[in-house]
Amino acid sequence: MATKCVKCGPGYSTPLEAMKGPREEIIYLPCIYRNTGIEAPDYLATVDVNPRSPQYCQVIEAKEIQDKCGLSYLHTSHCLASGEVMISTLGDPKGNGKGGFVLLDGETFEVKGTWQRPGGEAPLGYDFWYQPRHNVMISTEWAAPNVLRDGFNPADVEAGLYGSNLHIWDWQRRELVQTLPMKDGLIPLEIRFLHDPAASQGFVGCTLSSTIQRFYKNEAGCWSVEKVIQVPPKKVKNWLLPEMPGLITDILLSLDDRFLYFSNWLHGDLRQYDISNPQKPRLVGQIFLGGSIVKGGPVQVLEDQELRCQPEPLVVKGKRVAGGPQMIQLSLDGKRLYVTTSLYSAWDKQFYPDLIREGSVMLQVDVDTEKGGLKLNPNFLVDFGKEPHGPALAHELRYPGGDCSSDIWI
Repeated sequence: MATKCVKCGPGYSTPLEAMKGPREEIIYLPCIYRNTGIEAPDYLATVDVNPRSPQYCQVIEAKEIQDKCGLSYLHTSHCLASGEVMISTLGDPKGNGKGGFVLLDGETFEVKGTWQRPGGEAPLGYDFWYQPRHNVMISTEWAAPNVLRDGFNPADVEAGLYGSNLHIWDWQRRELVQTLPMKDGLIPLEIRFLHDPAASQGFVGCTLSSTIQRFYKNEAGCWSVEKVIQVPPKKVKNWLLPEMPGLITDILLSLDDRFLYFSNWLHGDLRQYDISNPQKPRLVGQIFLGGSIVKGGPVQVLEDQELRCQPEPLVVKGKRVAGGPQMIQLSLDGKRLYVTTSLYSAWDKQFYPDLIREGSVMLQVDVDTEKGGLKLNPNFLVDFGKEPHGPALAHELRYPGGDCSSDIWI
């Protein structure tokens, strides 16, 4: 964990020590109004998740987000040991693809420049994770902002405009040294090394192909990748395409590196895999939280390799949940998963128009950390459809002291 960042949080010495930390009491979420038809600024919501609090499941603060640096298409941020903050980019200011990284001062958040050497960007960008003990950083790619900003067009896939590679960077030299094509790895988004700082492997979720790929350092000292999970598509009627992918949008690993979790935004299920053997993940938990194939909806499933019938719609505290599970965050002890339902406003409009009209929600799922298993907490619902300025789209979830998807131990 970064030196200056440690001063702002608990600064656990190891991932296993972090699992012993106190229960989370608040969660931060960016909430979006852009491209929803509501003229209001995006904001950072603080949600109370302390079950002993009278404000449990409520937004207790909303802070307006202001763009003061003029940068566009930023995505993942990580603290560095230098005290700087590093943020990945999807494109240049004109919306063309450009997988670079911006450096900010860790105290003032002033822009200091780029992390990579001038002209050394990858063709496309999205997420990244670094592992200093192996002198490596690996980044992923979605598409140029001009391609994805107006929604999903299958013709863009045929034209090869979506990413399918991992980019391997020399951490010390700040140079791109290897581009790793993936078989059945279309649109690799979220990437996670194992939390053990000595580990030389991890996982990436490939959205459109609905696969989980394991990347690892091979005997030659280079990096390789292999498919370890395939979510089969469903043959459907009354949908954009004759087959519907699961659309894996977010993944994370428990701090003890025992479980892998990921969300299928279109199919509507959240999954838990035992990764004691990383080459052969084993499904141990699954729960449906909305999605496009629920009973009573417009989509009819004609052939399904996994389910006998279409799942029931999800209703929590009297509200029917629109959308499907998207961003996820795990408690430090691994016993609670928090889930939001919005992906990206243009894609929300296309696949789940009710999200725009009603706003997204935040849910909580209880996790069996012994045998595996997922169970919805029926008493937890944060309804962003009731915000003062109108329905909002809540996205990524973060704790003030660090969490499973942002902390990197060195």
